[in-house]
Amino acid sequence: MAAPSLLYVTQVAPYRDGPAGVHGVLDQSATAMAQLAEATGLSYCRVTDVRTLDPAALEAARVVALFTIGETPWSAAQQHTLIDGTRRGRLSVLAVHSATDSCYGWEDYGRLVGARFDGHPWTQWCTLDVIEPTHPAVAHLGPSWHWRDEVYTFRDLRPDARVLLAARPEQLGSSDGGSRGDPGSSYPLSWCFTEGSGRIFSTSLGHFPQAWESQDYLRHLAGGLEWLTAVDRET
Repeated sequence: MAAPSLLYVTQVAPYRDGPAGVHGVLDQSATAMAQLAEATGLSYCRVTDVRTLDPAALEAARVVALFTIGETPWSAAQQHTLIDGTRRGRLSVLAVHSATDSCYGWEDYGRLVGARFDGHPWTQWCTLDVIEPTHPAVAHLGPSWHWRDEVYTFRDLRPDARVLLAARPEQLGSSDGGSRGDPGSSYPLSWCFTEGSGRIFSTSLGHFPQAWESQDYLRHLAGGLEWLTAVDRET
């Protein structure tokens, strides 16, 4: 029997109103994701264009990891497989960096990744608070993490999202509400939740090459992947 697989989708697609920028770390991230998949006992396949994706491979996938941007051209059948597979618990989703800045023409996609991108007004070093210190994606970080990245803001963050990492507004020079809309509230940058019987882990970090060379960041992803697949070991 073939090992369960991780499909890593790194497609760069245009937005509805123009081209999307290409992240220079995609190849670097693919090397790291292949290592993480192997360490988790998953076979690995990178997908640079979902229009060439074998329907059987998507149907059989255990994890779909997304580092996408723009209007990823998922077919209606592929969309159904992703949503239905997640809700049934057969499939888990790992959303990386700009995955929230994708698929605005697909209404359910925001629920699948947990929120919609709403800009990245800051790029800087800042202190990220660890909100759930026992979660495997952040347990190695201690109470806070000093990190440099694009700091995303979000709209439509799911109310059931369990926030794992958040930036402090005072370090960003902001008094506006964070992604939950409350003045002075923090800016969530990583979260997890369940959709039906399936699990989703999202981190908006990972813009710069240093992330994909950092053991702390790679352990952040590895812990997210561990949480996604833990249900396999619990049953």
